[in-house]
Amino acid sequence: MIQRQQSLWLLLAAICSFLSFLFPFFGGANQNITATSGTMATLNAGSNFFLMVLTGGSILLSLVTIFLFKDRKLQLRLSIAGLAISVLAIILYFAETRKLPGVIALSSVFVFIVPVCYLMAARGIWKDQKLVKSLNKLR
Repeated sequence: MIQRQQSLWLLLAAICSFLSFLFPFFGGANQNITATSGTMATLNAGSNFFLMVLTGGSILLSLVTIFLFKDRKLQLRLSIAGLAISVLAIILYFAETRKLPGVIALSSVFVFIVPVCYLMAARGIWKDQKLVKSLNKLR
């Protein structure tokens, strides 16, 4: 189960999604406080309710998908759903960044790694599915 490459990609997607809770995606000056106080407003996965739901769903979906290794069709569908969720989260991140002046943080790379991991996992599942179909033809 864990030795399959798609399981490792899904585990990496879960880890990167979790790290997006800890590290900021965006940092900027808080407009409600005067400029002399020096407070920074950061945007991470826990800053917004919808971001929290999407990121939490992505973590849960990737961890559940790892253990569905016997049903490759369902695993492929869930990986594609995870890809859609992570792309939706990125769109929501950029919608939220328009509200704050500032710059994108270096730790935002974790958010961008998640859809890549889902895509690579789906690719690995697809290759496994093709391999099993070709082996069934030989029987």
